[in-house]
Amino acid sequence: MNLKIKNALISVSDKENISSLLKIFKKYNIKIISSGGTFKTIKKLGYNCIEISKYTGFKEMLDGRVKTLHPKIHAGILHDRQNKIHKNEMDKQKFPSLDLIVVNFYPFQNVVRHSKNSKNIIENIDIGGPTMVRAAAKNFKNVAIITNKNDYQSLIKEIEKNRGGTSLKFREFMSSKAFGLTAYYDSMIANWFNKKLNIKFPERKTLFGRKFKELRYGENPHQESSIYISDYNDRELGFKQLNGRELSYNNYNDIFASLDLLMSIQGKSGTVIIKHANPCGVSQNKDPLTSFKNAYACDPLSAFGGVIACNYKINKKIALEITKNFLEVILAKGFEVEALKILKRKKNLRILDISKFKEKNISKIKNFDGSFIIQNKDQIILDNKKLKCVTKLKPNKKDLNEIRFAFNVCKYVKSNAIVLSNNFSTIGIGGGQPSRLDSCKIAIQKAKRFQSKKIKNCVAASDAFFPFPDGIKILINAGVKIIVQPGGSIKDQEVINEANKSKIKMLFTGIRHFNH
Repeated sequence: MNLKIKNALISVSDKENISSLLKIFKKYNIKIISSGGTFKTIKKLGYNCIEISKYTGFKEMLDGRVKTLHPKIHAGILHDRQNKIHKNEMDKQKFPSLDLIVVNFYPFQNVVRHSKNSKNIIENIDIGGPTMVRAAAKNFKNVAIITNKNDYQSLIKEIEKNRGGTSLKFREFMSSKAFGLTAYYDSMIANWFNKKLNIKFPERKTLFGRKFKELRYGENPHQESSIYISDYNDRELGFKQLNGRELSYNNYNDIFASLDLLMSIQGKSGTVIIKHANPCGVSQNKDPLTSFKNAYACDPLSAFGGVIACNYKINKKIALEITKNFLEVILAKGFEVEALKILKRKKNLRILDISKFKEKNISKIKNFDGSFIIQNKDQIILDNKKLKCVTKLKPNKKDLNEIRFAFNVCKYVKSNAIVLSNNFSTIGIGGGQPSRLDSCKIAIQKAKRFQSKKIKNCVAASDAFFPFPDGIKILINAGVKIIVQPGGSIKDQEVINEANKSKIKMLFTGIRHFNH
């Protein structure tokens, strides 16, 4: 059902491109009603417009908090044109119909991003705008609602196509977008209050996000996918792509995993290599080049086609080293000019600058079939003072630092997880197995294949306790001299006895790092 537009109400905070609408309104003799700054802008551009206060016969009040909240406005939006009772009531009140509503909201998002002043933030919670949008969206059979300046051209085409009107199909589609906006807007506000009041798990949890980009496909070619940003700065991801193909779903998944681990490395130059969201090499060193080489040496086979993240600036030497290998993505805190030139020779290599990336410490969410579970991110850092040595042999200061490094990496490996490290570099990683025993075997197998000389006297970290001594026997027989684990098994004493028998050091953390 096509409907002519006789009267349009415009009330926009963002006035960009508004002139394009005014031209088409003038062409089809559409009357314009507006308020405040929008009214002034329209008049300044040389178009006729009726101010809302004059239209309703009621002046704005409460510093502009009340201006569009009036029966003449909302009855004009909400009445059913096919309902005789509605028609009689409208005629009795002499209220005209409003056929088109163009609204965008106070910049709450902007204000939150740039201000910590609660009073200012609250004043930028729009009331009249969302109320009109919801009313128009509900009554899409009779009213068109536009909430995004990016839809102005679609509206113009629609009006031209229908000679001054809109189609039902168009109005319904715009209605769906409008309800999406109001839900998004209210979610932003609710989440701001939750953060302000430190409410981690509210009674009703709403997620908000703006589509950043539609991806070619999802995890597999037959799956559809898009990336959304759930943040008050929803136009940026926190990193900038400098080269290469568009990022895929799997790229993003690995990038997020690499950043998660990289942000946990403190102090020295850190390098993280991720494949299928699992670490396959991590290293910390004073020298960035050494850090890179050690991380890659852990498992060069798995690193093929992986993602490398560095918390340092890439120089020429490191760039040359990178180009020796096939990688999908490289992330770093900046690139020297010559280094970037070298890397860009690989046209498909996705190069990301993470200099401005800041960790937001948001919750982790997993969803399934209409339900979802939420938890805080596992960001606990091991306190050496709280470590409990349970064996006769005790660790020295260097041991403790190595333990801290290995156990930290462990929490980013899919469970069950075993991490072997030597001199602040991983030498073998076993993860993602239903059996901890199998993870031990895989970690040793990897280490023997690529880092056999470094197994002797290395540290082994486990994300959870050993339920039986068989796991540590495999590690000890391979050359592991220090084992760090949470403890807490009913078989702890058997495990400790095996450690003492083999003359190795074992420490309990009391912290479990499951990552399913």
